[in-house]
Amino acid sequence: MQLHENSTVREMVVANPAAARVFERFGIDYCCGGEKSLAEACSSAKVNMQEVAAALDKPSPGNDERDWAKASLAELAAYIVTKHHGFTREEIRRLTPLLAKVIGVHGGNHEELHEIRTLFAELAQEMTMHMMKEEHMLFPYIEELEAAVNRGLRPARPMFGTVQNPVRMMMMEHDSSGQVLHKIKELTNGYAPPADACVSYQTLYKALQEFEADMHQHIHLENNILFPHAVELEARVS
Repeated sequence: MQLHENSTVREMVVANPAAARVFERFGIDYCCGGEKSLAEACSSAKVNMQEVAAALDKPSPGNDERDWAKASLAELAAYIVTKHHGFTREEIRRLTPLLAKVIGVHGGNHEELHEIRTLFAELAQEMTMHMMKEEHMLFPYIEELEAAVNRGLRPARPMFGTVQNPVRMMMMEHDSSGQVLHKIKELTNGYAPPADACVSYQTLYKALQEFEADMHQHIHLENNILFPHAVELEARVS
């Protein structure tokens, strides 16, 4: 892949889905911060751009990431619901009691755990409502819009006027979720369990790290592919 200092990380992940794994490894935000150039993103993450560029150019044998930029919007929406919404709901159910268990044992010596629990509860509530709005309002409209265009028909005007309105709201909520995840990462010292951490404590931090990584991919697929394509499609037929 040809790299340029002024290419945005969003453009790079859309063009090469495997780049997401590289950015995760270097701590580069490619979802909510996707409009930054590669140079700016590397500077923010305090990493060497040449090292990142070399990792991006390195082949990824066995990579099976699908190029979702070439899929239908209906396929992509279904994938997001099945894989990412499903994972998020499952992990919320698992991590909520795990946090309580770890706090019961270690909360006295690690005050940060109490703030982590508060932040995760806030995130869980926000994401639960967010996913419901996508599944019951935004995604069905996007699918209807695409189906109508494919049949050469003009789509019905949605109750929210234009797809840009819910898209704008969803992206604002993505930013909010990203900020909460960043706070959790800081409180966990980059998900590094303390010396006295038991197995449950270690499991919790590993799970929180995986939750953040999945959220990054989740938001990337929506912010950088599904939403822009839906806005473009609607504009084309309006």
